This record gives sequence, structure tokens and C-alpha cells, in this order.
Amino acid sequence: MPEGTREYMLYLPLYNGVSSVSLGGPESASFEATPPRRAQPVVFYGTSITQGGCASRPGTCYPAVLGRMLDRATNNLGFSGNGKMEKEIAELLAELDPALYVIDCLPNMTADEVAERAPELIRILRAARPQTPILLVEDRTYSDAFLHQDHAERNRSSRAALRQAFAELQDINDLHYMEGEQLLGADGDDTVDGSHPTDLGFRRQAEAFFPVLKKLLTP
Repeated sequence: MPEGTREYMLYLPLYNGVSSVSLGGPESASFEATPPRRAQPVVFYGTSITQGGCASRPGTCYPAVLGRMLDRATNNLGFSGNGKMEKEIAELLAELDPALYVIDCLPNMTADEVAERAPELIRILRAARPQTPILLVEDRTYSDAFLHQDHAERNRSSRAALRQAFAELQDINDLHYMEGEQLLGADGDDTVDGSHPTDLGFRRQAEAFFPVLKKLLTP
């Protein structure tokens, strides 16, 4: 490799805890930390899909891909089996000071849970962060929804509940909505189980998110 200064980004594991990290290189090489980014991060709150379940490596989950596309830090608060808009989590999210909140929780929520919890979560965030944009995101379409009616109904009902909550929150400034149909392709090749994306699926999600986030982050 030719001599010179290069910048590398280190992604820690998505599911394994880390107690220590070692970096190796030629004896003549040196390492130094880059200055912290001045721009506020984007906070993603969601499920195992947000966390990166089934990504082949940490850098291919969609929040990580978007971090590179946007050249901005991203805080990945995706949690397997969770991401259910609980009040307690909303209060913790409100302690953060991001450039944008992305709320991507529908894959783990029923329509009734969405109707009950989404308005409170949004009002908690807005009370703490009056000027921070908030993006509500529908769930991705199950790739097997055309075969399994229960999956199709899950998509339909949870999306309807989120749209209704969004409509009822029109008094909230800088609240935005993103439909889920565009998050995955129609070929069925981008999930491992009809739900969790492969690297292809995560890339498609990132490409769908990018123009929306870019617009919201542009002064």
C-alpha cells in the first residue's frame, strides 16, 4: 500500500459486546483520532432491523450506510425485540440533542400499540426539543405479504394507525412522515426471512432514506 495519510472508520459489532479493541500495522505506522464532528448526529430509534439484524457486517446496516452517505454521525438505537415507543424510552431519547430523530418502530408494534404510544412519544420529544425535526417511518413491506395474509394485514393496520397519529399531530411543528412501501424491492431478494434485510435490503433502505434525510438536514 502506498505511503500516505488515510482516514478509516471503525464499526463495532452489532450484537457482541466489546471489552477491548486492538489495531495493528507496520512499525512505521502511527494512529491518531480524528477530531469529533461538529454537526449533530442523526438518531435512529427502532427494532432489530434498525440495529442491523442479518447484516453481514456492522458497516452495512442502514444507519451506518446513511452515515457515510450523509457524512454525518449516526446514533443507532435499534434494539432486537424492542423499539415499541414506550414512554420511558421516549424520555431517554428526549435527553439527546440530535439534528434529527428517525422513528422506525412499526415492525415490532401492533396497530393498537401505535395508536396508544406514538402521540405521547412525539409530544415528549417535541417538548424537550422544540426545533428538532422528527421523521415517522412506516414498516417495510414483508416480502412474503403476497402469500401470507396476516403479514399483509400487519402492514396495513400498523401503517393506518401511524398515519392517523400523524394526522392528529398536525399541531406539532417539523413532524414528517415516510411511507414504507419504498424501503425494500419487489423482487423478494433483499431479506433473509421475509422481514429482516440482507445487505442488499439495507442498501435499498439507505437509498430510500437518503433524499428524505438530506432534505430534512439541509438548513
